[in-house]
Amino acid sequence: MSQNTEILLKQRPDDGNIGEHLFEVVNKDVPSAGANEILVKQTYMSLDPAMLGWMTADEESYIPPVELNDVMRSSGVGKVIESNHPDFAEGDLVMGMMGWREYVVSDGKGLNKLQQGIDEETALCVFGLPGLTATQGLMNIGKPQSGETLVVTGAAGSVGSIVGQIAKADGLRVIGVVGSDEKANWIIDELGFDGAINYKTDDLQAKLEELTPDRINLYFENTGGEIQHHVINRMAEHGRVVVCGMIADYQKDEPAPGPSWLPLIKKRVMIQGFAMPDHLHKSKELTEQLAPYVQKGQIKYRSHIIEGLTSAMEGLNLLFEGKNKGKLMVKL
Repeated sequence: MSQNTEILLKQRPDDGNIGEHLFEVVNKDVPSAGANEILVKQTYMSLDPAMLGWMTADEESYIPPVELNDVMRSSGVGKVIESNHPDFAEGDLVMGMMGWREYVVSDGKGLNKLQQGIDEETALCVFGLPGLTATQGLMNIGKPQSGETLVVTGAAGSVGSIVGQIAKADGLRVIGVVGSDEKANWIIDELGFDGAINYKTDDLQAKLEELTPDRINLYFENTGGEIQHHVINRMAEHGRVVVCGMIADYQKDEPAPGPSWLPLIKKRVMIQGFAMPDHLHKSKELTEQLAPYVQKGQIKYRSHIIEGLTSAMEGLNLLFEGKNKGKLMVKL
């Protein structure tokens, strides 16, 4: 009998440290699909900053925490290898929440079949959570207008890079905030951003003033950190701030103090936070919004792939250390 490896969350990351000590690796027999069910062999698994929040005991978060001794939560893609469901056939590639495991039995709810010609890597990098998040946050909440200036943090990341490219395609001036010169060069030379700020080495205020002569109409926040204060002070009248993530605070005991609200009043700035679980029921519509940009060749991506299911336990740290170059995923 073939084996199915699963990784369970055994301990909360109370000190913010992620590693093997939080998990338990178990081996079980591969399950079988029951009536109106499918069996999926996962091939690629997404690693995302939100996972640290899912591990904590925060009951007030936008999604309930992973229960101790349950399979760790994650999205992924895989191939249907057994089907008793009328809507799925053996060989179909599907994407959805699958968890840290090699095989998953599903009734099909929450799983979407990949379109012909879309491989697993592209699906996770573009049409998975990164692309859906970028589309919902930028287009449906930020409502960009041609000629405006956008600043996006985490601009070389899986969400930020797509946000910037959509905005460029729609005629905005796009400035990306990154953590290395290599990432700065990538978003300018390869993705077509108008400018980049290295938050680790640049004079943030001076660089921001240089790159945003007409101030900032739209701010897509993925990271938090010191740059946040300078951006808020640089907002234009009736600017919009879309708050998607705050990775700089995820491993801190206390979040960093936020910017002053005075600029928000003076410039009548609107701020909205959002989380994708509220919008996943619109996945089809969001995919349709994003697809034309992909079809026109306006969305480029790069992936950072690590090998083997158990590599996720330590590999997740790459996101918080800023060492990943592109969408972080595990190849099973």
